[in-house]
Amino acid sequence: MGLLEPHGRGRRLFRRDGLTPVIVVHSLAHAVAALSAAAEAERPVILASAPDAGIYAGPGWFGALIGAARDAVPAAQCATLLDCGDDAGAAQAAIRAGVEGIVFTGRADVAERLADIARQRGARLLTTRPVPALDLGTEFFTSPEILCRRCAFLLASLPPV
Repeated sequence: MGLLEPHGRGRRLFRRDGLTPVIVVHSLAHAVAALSAAAEAERPVILASAPDAGIYAGPGWFGALIGAARDAVPAAQCATLLDCGDDAGAAQAAIRAGVEGIVFTGRADVAERLADIARQRGARLLTTRPVPALDLGTEFFTSPEILCRRCAFLLASLPPV
């Protein structure tokens, strides 16, 4: 199975070819900038949390962040990933909270059980964190305009879909 389709039913944005860029967001401003650039470029993106964010920030924070960003830029197409590291409890909480994509890097036997639970809830579980095309973590306090330009530059540099 491909990097972005190791478990669960397929969503169109989770493609095996790697053409859907993964952008790591750390704040609402990051998520809105990424979605604004995606809508402008008419290109889907995958918004991913920082590594282990499912452990320290939780699915409530991530769900609220993604919901607010999607409300701010309804024309954008995106899939989302909450990284829960190797914490099975955090992954279960994310599944219960309705997070659509979860990264779990713990034991394989636990991952299989979590993948089954995720499938039943319409979520997908990845056992490998995808390589991001852009991580906005170093630009936490950057203006929204510059964030949007960074994301737009990334999207413009990728091959057409």
